[in-house]
Amino acid sequence: MAQEADGIRLEQKHGKARVRVGRVWRDGHDGSHHFVEWNVSISLLSHCLSSYYRDDNSDIVATDTMKNTWFWPIFYVGMKVYVKAKECEDRLSVEEFSILIGKHFCSFYPQVYTAIVNIIEKPWERVSIGGKPHLHGFKLGSETHTVEARVEKSGALNLNSGIAGLALLKTTQSGFERFVRDKYTILPETRERMLATEVNASWRYSYDSVASIPTKGLYFSENFMDVKKVLMETFFGPPETGVYSPSVQRTLYLMGSAVLRRFTDVSSIHLKMPNIHFLPVNLSTKENPSMVKFKDDVYLPTDEPHGSIEATVSRVTSKL
Repeated sequence: MAQEADGIRLEQKHGKARVRVGRVWRDGHDGSHHFVEWNVSISLLSHCLSSYYRDDNSDIVATDTMKNTWFWPIFYVGMKVYVKAKECEDRLSVEEFSILIGKHFCSFYPQVYTAIVNIIEKPWERVSIGGKPHLHGFKLGSETHTVEARVEKSGALNLNSGIAGLALLKTTQSGFERFVRDKYTILPETRERMLATEVNASWRYSYDSVASIPTKGLYFSENFMDVKKVLMETFFGPPETGVYSPSVQRTLYLMGSAVLRRFTDVSSIHLKMPNIHFLPVNLSTKENPSMVKFKDDVYLPTDEPHGSIEATVSRVTSKL
């Protein structure tokens, strides 16, 4: 929210970035451990015009170290993340934790009216040894779970979850035809190509207040896994036959619309899907054109340059 003084408009925020925390929960029933690693960034929007327009820092939650005992240092922000993680005796989703942190800062500091909490959850996965899940062993996966929670002092909420770095590839059932051709076009049309991408998706939940979020434990964690499953199932199609992709654009739209159909509390989803190219290799020469011809089996992987395709798929809400 912009603030004005002396005929000048000011928008500002401050906070702490990359507060890293690992949390272990130990199940008292079966002895299993549950582990998460979160990278937390917090931005506070507050009424502190006096520090900008005058020599008055009395409303600032300071970003200095604990040397200055007159202020609560922003290091305390980082420490509060650890304190709140410690206070969470029961497992909770990264979405719930981000809302918890946002609520704290909006209620603890009178001058703070909005807290924006961004968290990246590393993909630690339980390992299996001899086909049996290990009680306390984990390995690092690939794609990450992202969250942004914007919490207002009034309790209003804007919650986005996402997935980053979901690398997908299929070796057939993809093509690209009937696109615009002009004197600059050298790309051949094809109904047989490899399709590879790295999906970055962010979906917005329809909950508009902290009080309205589901009370079911780990609800958002389950949703994250289910959204990822829907995205992958739509991209690949049935395991026996697959599904044909006429373009990355079409596949992106089908993936986004499938999420909206499956999850009624998701109001929109943004997908960014670069077209990571695997170029067919043809080793024939002018002198010996039949030496080695490409038969959809040898490719040159390249990620630069690549096509960039992204779009947002949203529900159409009634204006009545």
